[in-house]
Amino acid sequence: MLQVRVHGPDDVRVDDVPKPNPGPRDVVVRVAACGICGSDLTYIKMGGVAGPASAPMCLGHEMTGVVDWIGRDVASARVGDRVVIQPGNDDLARIGNGAPEGGLTPFLLVTEADRGRLHPVPDDLPLDVAAFAEPLAVGMHAADQADVQPGDGVAVFGCGPIGLAAIATLVDRGHERVVAIDLSPTRLGLALGLGAQAVLNPATTDVWESLAHVHGTKPFMFGPTPATAAFIEASGSARVITDILDRGPVGGRLSIVALHYEAIPTSYLMVLMKQFTIRGSMEYPSRFADAIDLLARRDLTSLITHRFPLEQFGDALGLLKRSKDCGKVLVTVDPMVG
Repeated sequence: MLQVRVHGPDDVRVDDVPKPNPGPRDVVVRVAACGICGSDLTYIKMGGVAGPASAPMCLGHEMTGVVDWIGRDVASARVGDRVVIQPGNDDLARIGNGAPEGGLTPFLLVTEADRGRLHPVPDDLPLDVAAFAEPLAVGMHAADQADVQPGDGVAVFGCGPIGLAAIATLVDRGHERVVAIDLSPTRLGLALGLGAQAVLNPATTDVWESLAHVHGTKPFMFGPTPATAAFIEASGSARVITDILDRGPVGGRLSIVALHYEAIPTSYLMVLMKQFTIRGSMEYPSRFADAIDLLARRDLTSLITHRFPLEQFGDALGLLKRSKDCGKVLVTVDPMVG
């Protein structure tokens, strides 16, 4: 069977590998679809999670499918179940993130299946759309970490799939003052479609003047600041973090969900004077299935802008490398599953 694997820095291949050899506590899922994540691009560039390893690294951690086989000790699944696979948690190896398995393959081995790894998909939710549950859960947790209160103005920097997922979460919760910031017209259009109050392109607009106009201002000893109460950093730009701390309000809150590998100079004087709260956001809310519930409530199909078959993984990767003017890029591993 086919499996997308990273062999070294900038060396990713669609390999022919043996089918899984499951154990009594495992299941095998016939994969319907799997998204490509920004972290996948980083793994490819680095040659692995933290650089090249002794064996190729399997990719894919945003997957859905149908249970094809169950071990004799598995109690939480049946053959034919439509499922989202949670890639992992602190106790289990993370599928597609350095574990021996990855979701960009027709048949995925899911070990220790009874330990909360499989989540049912409602019958009326297409499996390819359900594949967005994992990035949606990441964006949902980023929104949680921003501690957005009723009536707060919120700014989401970066409207890739995670930023859009955070916006979808906030709008679903009834927040009406969410501003989306990105350089991509396509992504800003998707944010408007989700219900963002306003969208800003830093290439054509002064973001901080616009935030002050949309959310009002708040006093500070060095002059008024936008009253935007909460910020979600999903862009990966170091300057965004420094700008938020320099120009955000007293009592502001920052949730960082983008990957920042390099050290970023930080004015802790501003953090002190503004009593700013900075939180990292790693992975998911306490209940992963909240993301599936949101997908069942709201049609987020528009966020999946491109689909490629597994055999054309290279084309999907090329799209993401040359352009960020897109939403979620999905690999349809087996479109007949579902």
